[in-house]
Amino acid sequence: MVRLDVFLPNPEATDALASCVARTQTAPAVIWLKGDLGAGKSAFSRAYLRSLGVAGAIKSPTYTLVELYDLPEGKQAAHLDLYRLAGPDDLEFLGLPERQALHLVLIEWPEQGAQALGDADLQITFAMEGDGRTARLYAKNSSAAQWLSRIAEAIAKVPLRVASA
Repeated sequence: MVRLDVFLPNPEATDALASCVARTQTAPAVIWLKGDLGAGKSAFSRAYLRSLGVAGAIKSPTYTLVELYDLPEGKQAAHLDLYRLAGPDDLEFLGLPERQALHLVLIEWPEQGAQALGDADLQITFAMEGDGRTARLYAKNSSAAQWLSRIAEAIAKVPLRVASA
């Protein structure tokens, strides 16, 4: 599995990372977001959706479990927070559109049953590190490995500290 580690010293760095990931997405994608409470999953998601062109309010799906967003060119994105789910069986009650109708699916707390939605292309694990955070990006398939290479190239053009592993 290909991996890229990025240090995020402040919220602006999280926004910059999200922008790099969004700008380099060339195909529909599922992204699993892992990390403790407050690690940056929702902040990353908001910045990612904003980078894709979402203009209105971007709400956290903490209580609604899923938020859908219209993107330019008639595309749609889903942001899920599965923290409150008991397990994968609860997913059928979310009323999600068919997976192929979505350009992007961001899933916080995938441990709660995201496997039922299909495999991730990219997994990003956020962890507290000193005064900032580390985002560890994992490519989960060969096309995501190519995407990770594009992300690394995009990150090289902004002031983020990267270490490949």
